[in-house]
Amino acid sequence: MKIAMGNDHTGIELKNIIKEFVEGKGYEVIDLGTNASESCDYPVYGEKVGRAVADGEADLGIAICGTGVGISLACNKVKGIRACVCSEPYTAKLSRQHNNSNVLAFGSRVVGSELAKMITEAWLDAAFEGGRHQRRVDMVMEIEKR
Repeated sequence: MKIAMGNDHTGIELKNIIKEFVEGKGYEVIDLGTNASESCDYPVYGEKVGRAVADGEADLGIAICGTGVGISLACNKVKGIRACVCSEPYTAKLSRQHNNSNVLAFGSRVVGSELAKMITEAWLDAAFEGGRHQRRVDMVMEIEKR
Protein backbone atom coordinates (compact mmCIF):
# COMPACT_ATOMS: atom_id res chain seq x y z
CA MET A 1 0.00 0.00 0.00
CA LYS A 2 1.25 3.45 -0.92
CA ILE A 3 0.91 6.51 1.30
CA ALA A 4 1.38 9.99 -0.18
CA MET A 5 2.82 12.44 2.33
CA GLY A 6 3.04 16.20 2.03
CA ASN A 7 3.74 19.10 4.34
CA ASP A 8 4.59 22.74 4.56
CA HIS A 9 7.76 24.11 6.17
CA THR A 10 6.34 23.66 9.71
CA GLY A 11 5.81 19.94 9.16
CA ILE A 12 9.17 18.77 7.85
CA GLU A 13 10.50 17.29 11.08
CA LEU A 14 7.24 15.55 11.99
CA LYS A 15 6.75 14.32 8.41
CA ASN A 16 10.18 12.67 8.50
CA ILE A 17 9.36 10.96 11.81
CA ILE A 18 5.97 9.74 10.56
CA LYS A 19 7.47 8.71 7.22
CA GLU A 20 9.99 6.47 9.00
CA PHE A 21 7.23 5.12 11.27
CA VAL A 22 4.94 4.30 8.33
CA GLU A 23 7.76 2.72 6.32
CA GLY A 24 8.62 0.63 9.38
CA LYS A 25 5.09 -0.76 9.23
CA GLY A 26 5.68 -1.92 5.66
CA TYR A 27 4.01 0.89 3.71
CA GLU A 28 5.61 2.58 0.73
CA VAL A 29 5.77 6.36 1.13
CA ILE A 30 5.60 8.86 -1.71
CA ASP A 31 7.18 12.01 -0.27
CA LEU A 32 5.66 15.03 -2.00
CA GLY A 33 7.59 17.58 0.07
CA THR A 34 8.42 20.11 1.04
CA ASN A 35 11.84 19.25 2.33
CA ALA A 36 13.01 22.88 2.46
CA SER A 37 12.80 24.92 5.64
CA GLU A 38 11.94 28.16 3.87
CA SER A 39 8.39 29.39 4.32
CA CYS A 40 6.05 27.87 1.74
CA ASP A 41 2.34 27.62 1.02
CA TYR A 42 0.47 24.66 2.49
CA PRO A 43 -2.20 24.62 -0.29
CA VAL A 44 0.44 23.50 -2.79
CA TYR A 45 1.27 20.41 -0.74
CA GLY A 46 -2.32 19.70 0.29
CA GLU A 47 -3.32 19.63 -3.35
CA LYS A 48 -0.38 17.35 -4.20
CA VAL A 49 -1.44 14.84 -1.55
CA GLY A 50 -5.09 15.04 -2.57
CA ARG A 51 -4.32 14.58 -6.25
CA ALA A 52 -1.98 11.64 -5.60
CA VAL A 53 -4.78 9.84 -3.75
CA ALA A 54 -7.59 10.88 -6.12
CA ASP A 55 -5.56 9.88 -9.18
CA GLY A 56 -4.65 6.47 -7.70
CA GLU A 57 -0.93 7.14 -7.42
CA ALA A 58 -1.33 6.51 -3.69
CA ASP A 59 -3.91 4.55 -1.70
CA LEU A 60 -4.03 7.03 1.19
CA GLY A 61 -2.46 10.32 2.16
CA ILE A 62 -1.01 12.07 5.20
CA ALA A 63 -0.77 15.86 5.24
CA ILE A 64 0.95 18.02 7.85
CA CYS A 65 1.01 21.76 8.47
CA GLY A 66 1.07 23.86 11.64
CA THR A 67 -2.46 22.96 12.73
CA GLY A 68 -3.48 20.44 10.08
CA VAL A 69 -6.48 22.60 9.23
CA GLY A 70 -5.15 24.56 6.25
CA ILE A 71 -3.57 21.62 4.50
CA SER A 72 -6.70 19.50 5.06
CA LEU A 73 -8.83 22.24 3.49
CA ALA A 74 -6.59 22.17 0.42
CA CYS A 75 -6.78 18.36 0.26
CA ASN A 76 -10.56 18.47 0.50
CA LYS A 77 -10.82 20.74 -2.55
CA VAL A 78 -9.65 17.81 -4.68
CA LYS A 79 -12.62 15.80 -5.93
CA GLY A 80 -12.87 12.45 -4.18
CA ILE A 81 -10.89 13.40 -1.10
CA ARG A 82 -12.16 13.01 2.43
CA ALA A 83 -9.43 14.52 4.58
CA CYS A 84 -9.79 14.73 8.34
CA VAL A 85 -7.78 16.63 10.92
CA CYS A 86 -7.11 14.49 13.97
CA SER A 87 -5.45 15.40 17.25
CA GLU A 88 -6.07 12.06 18.96
CA PRO A 89 -6.37 8.40 17.90
CA TYR A 90 -10.09 7.83 18.52
CA THR A 91 -11.20 10.40 15.94
CA ALA A 92 -8.64 9.05 13.47
CA LYS A 93 -9.99 5.52 13.89
CA LEU A 94 -13.62 6.56 13.49
CA SER A 95 -12.84 8.80 10.52
CA ARG A 96 -11.80 5.65 8.66
CA GLN A 97 -14.49 3.35 10.06
CA HIS A 98 -17.44 5.72 9.61
CA ASN A 99 -16.34 8.35 7.07
CA ASN A 100 -13.93 6.33 4.93
CA SER A 101 -11.38 9.14 5.17
CA ASN A 102 -8.58 8.80 2.67
CA VAL A 103 -6.29 11.57 3.92
CA LEU A 104 -5.17 12.09 7.50
CA ALA A 105 -4.02 15.55 8.53
CA PHE A 106 -2.51 16.79 11.75
CA GLY A 107 -0.67 19.78 13.05
CA SER A 108 3.01 19.83 13.88
CA ARG A 109 2.29 22.64 16.34
CA VAL A 110 -0.56 20.68 17.92
CA VAL A 111 0.64 17.09 18.39
CA GLY A 112 4.03 15.73 19.32
CA SER A 113 5.72 12.92 17.48
CA GLU A 114 4.62 10.09 19.78
CA LEU A 115 0.97 11.18 19.67
CA ALA A 116 1.25 11.60 15.89
CA LYS A 117 2.45 8.00 15.65
CA MET A 118 -0.52 6.83 17.73
CA ILE A 119 -2.93 8.80 15.55
CA THR A 120 -1.35 7.44 12.37
CA GLU A 121 -1.40 3.87 13.62
CA ALA A 122 -5.06 4.07 14.68
CA TRP A 123 -5.97 5.52 11.29
CA LEU A 124 -4.00 2.99 9.24
CA ASP A 125 -5.24 0.03 11.28
CA ALA A 126 -8.91 0.97 10.93
CA ALA A 127 -11.09 -0.10 8.00
CA PHE A 128 -14.28 1.36 6.58
CA GLU A 129 -17.29 -0.46 8.02
CA GLY A 130 -19.65 0.28 5.14
CA GLY A 131 -23.27 -0.51 5.96
CA ARG A 132 -25.20 2.50 7.23
CA HIS A 133 -22.03 4.57 6.91
CA GLN A 134 -21.84 4.03 3.14
CA ARG A 135 -25.10 5.92 2.62
CA ARG A 136 -23.70 8.90 4.52
CA VAL A 137 -20.38 8.86 2.69
CA ASP A 138 -22.32 8.73 -0.57
CA MET A 139 -24.30 11.77 0.57
CA VAL A 140 -21.09 13.67 1.31
CA MET A 141 -19.63 12.75 -2.06
CA GLU A 142 -22.85 13.78 -3.80
CA ILE A 143 -22.24 17.34 -2.58
CA GLU A 144 -19.24 17.52 -4.96
CA LYS A 145 -21.56 17.04 -7.92
CA ARG A 146 -23.71 20.07 -7.09
